[in-house]
Amino acid sequence: MSTTVSGKSGTWRNWAGNVTARPVREVTPASVEELSAAIRAAADDGLTVKAVGTGHSFTAAAATDGVLIRPQLLTGIRALDREAGTVTVEAGTPLKRLNLALAREGLSLTNMGDIMEQTVSGATSTGTHGTGRDSASIAAQIKGLELVTADGSVLTCSEKENPEVFAAARVGMGALGVVTAITFSVEPLFLLTAREEPMTFDRVTAEFDELFTENEHFEFYWFPHTGNCNTKRNNRSAGPERPVGRLGGWIEDEFLSNGVFQVANLLGRAAPAAIPAIAKISSRALSARTYTDIPYKVFTSPRRVRFVEMEYAVAREALVDTLRELKAMVDRSPLRVSFPVEVRTAPADDITLSTASGRESAYIAVHMFRGTPYQAYFTAAERIFTAHEGRPHWGKVHTRDAEYFSRVYPRFGEFTALRDRLDPDRRFANDYLRRVLGS
Repeated sequence: MSTTVSGKSGTWRNWAGNVTARPVREVTPASVEELSAAIRAAADDGLTVKAVGTGHSFTAAAATDGVLIRPQLLTGIRALDREAGTVTVEAGTPLKRLNLALAREGLSLTNMGDIMEQTVSGATSTGTHGTGRDSASIAAQIKGLELVTADGSVLTCSEKENPEVFAAARVGMGALGVVTAITFSVEPLFLLTAREEPMTFDRVTAEFDELFTENEHFEFYWFPHTGNCNTKRNNRSAGPERPVGRLGGWIEDEFLSNGVFQVANLLGRAAPAAIPAIAKISSRALSARTYTDIPYKVFTSPRRVRFVEMEYAVAREALVDTLRELKAMVDRSPLRVSFPVEVRTAPADDITLSTASGRESAYIAVHMFRGTPYQAYFTAAERIFTAHEGRPHWGKVHTRDAEYFSRVYPRFGEFTALRDRLDPDRRFANDYLRRVLGS
């Protein structure tokens, strides 16, 4: 079996740099059989096991002081069934590779988040989502999955096979086992027309219901310390393709959204008092534009400026009130926030611990530039979100625990009972799971 150790010290770090772990050993299995053997060997040594993707979670969901499983050899497409409209991929496949491979085959996922660096299993296990009126998170597009459980056995799950495991393991946070393959629902490649346009905070909040209803995918960013927002509407299009021009795309997506934004954040970190003035300039930097392209080129964008993030899902009808409370809090506080607040939506789904489980949802994400103290801002924001029975994204910073989740997730007990059955010895436990699921 091939074994690798990351970094000279064997320390694992997440993308944002806010979580570190020192596993006893790291294993890079090249097959499901090798993975099963690694889990059995860990049990023999009395060690816990966690699989880690690309570290895009801001929580310690993947951290372990036991055996760290790296899935980079478990990648690629296992099967493509055009008739059934499904693709089965190995768990370690990065979303960007899946998107490219599907596009070459003339296929696409229906919806996706705006970052595609994550592995398919990491993204789905934490409930990663984009925005959609009718189309839900990446996990909601799963038709089947393969899971290696605590005793090393392999479970195949779908609506027909092990349905209770399927209901939970699509967003399982690694608590039920290690996902080794995922079958996604796919459809013929289509075009999306994106319309990006600045709008005032007052107008977006006043017209939110209309903007949501009239667009397949609506999202917006509000710039704290200003009354300005940037909106994005994505809708299916008959074409023709009109991608963003190379120069225009570089200016907007690289130079302004990454390069200038990085400088503005560095400046704000050095001189917080300047942040409101910088925000007013930043919020006006991006101009209106419309373009038409294949889905992943519209849904996703590069994120090179590193940050720490908290995101909560509230009931969709509570969004405007929640957001207005957040703005009022920032306006009257001494906080200086250089990152925009992102707002997206999702329809209700049937996944046990999905943030949209049984509830039409809206997401509010707050960010802070990496290296800037974020606790005061996140604590104040979290107080507002939890007052609206918000559900935090499993992969983003939050302070909630099992007692809270048992109140905001009607099916929470269903998940913990399944965990008791599949992992009675807590082979897949870590501090984060003990906090959010109980011991």
